[in-house]
Amino acid sequence: MSDRRTFIGGAARACLAVPGIALFDTYLRSGWRSPGNRFDGGQAGRPRVVAGVSLRWCPPGRFTMGSPLTERGRRSDERQVSVTLTRGFWVGQYEVTQAQWHRFMDELPTRPLTAAFGLGDRYPVYWISHDQAQRFCVRLTAAAREAGELTSGEWFQLPTEAQWEYACRAGTSTATAFGDDISASAIHFGHESATDPHRGAVPVGRFPANAWGVHEMHGNVWGWCRDWYHAQLPGGTDPDLSTQRGDPNRDGSYSRVRRGGAWIEEDWTCRSAARLRYEPHRSSDHIGFRVVLEQR
Repeated sequence: MSDRRTFIGGAARACLAVPGIALFDTYLRSGWRSPGNRFDGGQAGRPRVVAGVSLRWCPPGRFTMGSPLTERGRRSDERQVSVTLTRGFWVGQYEVTQAQWHRFMDELPTRPLTAAFGLGDRYPVYWISHDQAQRFCVRLTAAAREAGELTSGEWFQLPTEAQWEYACRAGTSTATAFGDDISASAIHFGHESATDPHRGAVPVGRFPANAWGVHEMHGNVWGWCRDWYHAQLPGGTDPDLSTQRGDPNRDGSYSRVRRGGAWIEEDWTCRSAARLRYEPHRSSDHIGFRVVLEQR
């Protein structure tokens, strides 16, 4: 068994044997939770809802982060490293939606949301800077604690790069969670033309989920990670580069990381290992985010 499929404590063994996403989602509907730890979701992909945000459980485990030399579209900043995540976490089943943004925030995105790029409660929010996404996590945490759904040791954050790729891969080692072929039937990408009828984001959940029940990790809108951009991927145990500035941009500024690709991008950007930098104060019509729930 490869290191990508070795999960600490055996918490995720069964999910790798499930042959289809539809069957896996059916299997999860029981809503099982570990009796030993209220936070621990047990089986990979188990569902939970906190403050109206649907989550899926990612158990502790080991995986290989980055891409092999032979992967089509690979870039030099994807050199593979071994990562161990000693703590499980919950990841947003979907990108944060426009309805969720308006529910918890008293500030608007940096520019108006429009039908040209996707407008409606179930669409992902965009035109959100990294700073705004972090403030959303603070507001969401506060609301969930006030409602008695979280303890003082649990909070929402943006994912680290390692958490993001781990949740994206869901036990796979291929270019995407659906295999090496990047298909328009599974991923929303490649709609750059202004005359393309499919231009813009689609409502969350429109495209298939990965084996852990998480939708649109590939395509639709980019997702912010909390790490600063470093040309070398972080390996080791529980890597977190959110406080360590990395490689500067040409103008001397520094960037955070975005992951997952988007509706406007080429196929290579939608790979599990693809990563691009972006300054944290900036926003775009095709950058959104999803949250993770952690316990420390």
